[in-house]
Amino acid sequence: MFKNIPISEVVNLSDLVEYQPGQAVSRTVAQNSRVSVTLFAFTAGEGLSTHTASGDALVHVLDGQALITIDKEEMTIPAGQAVVLPANIPHAVAAPENFKMLLVIIKPEKP
Repeated sequence: MFKNIPISEVVNLSDLVEYQPGQAVSRTVAQNSRVSVTLFAFTAGEGLSTHTASGDALVHVLDGQALITIDKEEMTIPAGQAVVLPANIPHAVAAPENFKMLLVIIKPEKP
């Protein structure tokens, strides 16, 4: 179920999370054992250090641009574009400028 987001209303996802100087701000809008949907706002210089996730992660940049590293390959993702970060592959997110993103993580079904 969704939370922290208006239901049955048209919303601009970027407006649901605010920039805060020197911080990465997050707002979870849905989460269960297999799916996580979170909005993030990163100010310039912030980010998420290299890590792995147990599920595939879709990053959709809503505002600004992100520097995404997937298994040591860097790519710049502008607003309106998206990339999938594959499960169990090292990745990182950096903010060369302020940017906002929608992150959707989908974990595999357990046998």
